[in-house]
Amino acid sequence: MTAPQFDGVSVVKKANVYFDGKCVSHTVLLPDGTRKSVGVILPSTLRFTTGAPEVMELLGGRCRVRLAGSDAWTEYRGGQSFAVPGQSAFDIETLETLDYVCHFG
Repeated sequence: MTAPQFDGVSVVKKANVYFDGKCVSHTVLLPDGTRKSVGVILPSTLRFTTGAPEVMELLGGRCRVRLAGSDAWTEYRGGQSFAVPGQSAFDIETLETLDYVCHFG
């Protein structure tokens, strides 16, 4: 997950725009069929649901995250990551614009 780039990929040109533009990402398809998204979340408090398990790799910014079923918030910043189970949800409070890669599966 720490590579600075993805080589030999396809990028879906249409942006994924969520929460009135507070979260914007693009889907990246790797040659082996793996799907990722690369995006930005502007300062806000949002709730995301998951289908597949996800690992959110934070490249820059700062946020607080509360996983479904927990009352505790955990702070993360660029250079860190957090995992979310599939068929779940998480709340995220973006304290600084967040630059991320979402790894699915």
